[in-house]
Amino acid sequence: MLSTAAGLPALLDLTPTDYRRPVLDPTTVFDGSGPLENPLTDEILRAVEAQLGYELPTAYVDLARRHNGGSFARDAHPAPSRTSWAKDHVGVYTLAAIGRTARFSLCGDFGSTFWVAEWGYPDIGIYIADCPSAGHDMVALDYRSPGEPAVVHVDQEWNYQITVLAPDFETFVTGLVDESEYDVYD
Repeated sequence: MLSTAAGLPALLDLTPTDYRRPVLDPTTVFDGSGPLENPLTDEILRAVEAQLGYELPTAYVDLARRHNGGSFARDAHPAPSRTSWAKDHVGVYTLAAIGRTARFSLCGDFGSTFWVAEWGYPDIGIYIADCPSAGHDMVALDYRSPGEPAVVHVDQEWNYQITVLAPDFETFVTGLVDESEYDVYD
């Protein structure tokens, strides 16, 4: 076992950047149609986080540094209860780029602020993914509780009902499945 001079495990001296490897593989997350924006830079990240007022999850940032937004390869996520989309899941379509030049980037024309200002979505955090309903439901990072933001589904058709889909961004993305796994005629 590695240890420090004080006898404590050397791993306690490591920072997250010493061992953190990107976990999400863009070749399995996205459908191959290409990113919405160029790979994320530190400068753009700082500007976007300052504009939105939130720190983005590390897994989202890591992914955007390699493939910045785009259409998901898997188009559904399990839901713990019925939504306007289905009895047991939500459909998902595109992950927003971290930037401002693409129309569907966090600070673009159809970015997070647009959904709050123009569609009346609750101001709970950052809207990061759209759904096949063309704006009638969205996926967001919910910053209302301390710590890593949960990923939630916000259902405009049901008075902006909020349903937790995953405790964090990485769990949300790894939980995506093909909608063909569900009975879509429920």
